[in-house]
Amino acid sequence: MYTTIIDFLLTSKRDKKTAKRFFNKALKSKNNVTPRVITIDKSGANLSAINSLKQENSDVLGNLEIRQNKYLNNIIEQDHRFIKRIVKHTLGFKHFNTAKRILSGIEIMNMIRKGQVDGLDRNALLEYKFINELFGIVD
Repeated sequence: MYTTIIDFLLTSKRDKKTAKRFFNKALKSKNNVTPRVITIDKSGANLSAINSLKQENSDVLGNLEIRQNKYLNNIIEQDHRFIKRIVKHTLGFKHFNTAKRILSGIEIMNMIRKGQVDGLDRNALLEYKFINELFGIVD
């Protein structure tokens, strides 16, 4: 079984509106193809958000299969070992927005390392330019 985490969202609460915004962003990203199957945890917010998106975009998402797995957190935790190793040495996050920004940057760098960015060959110079462009760093 091949599993790819296409995106993540850190929020202070779980609700349908937030889940729908996340799935809409992830599905419309130019770096991702429309999936055949989406595996989610047992959260009712995730299920209702995906069903709502399927109804709105039935021509594109009509055949999308939804799998629910209450042990999905184990898979995600394994993928986030890299992030935990980096964050462990900090003193923790004092504010939610700080955590969101730092974790987003770490996750982007992890996706580049795993080769999950389309059009980016394993070339240090291209990765350097991509990161500078992504974060708005001017040389």
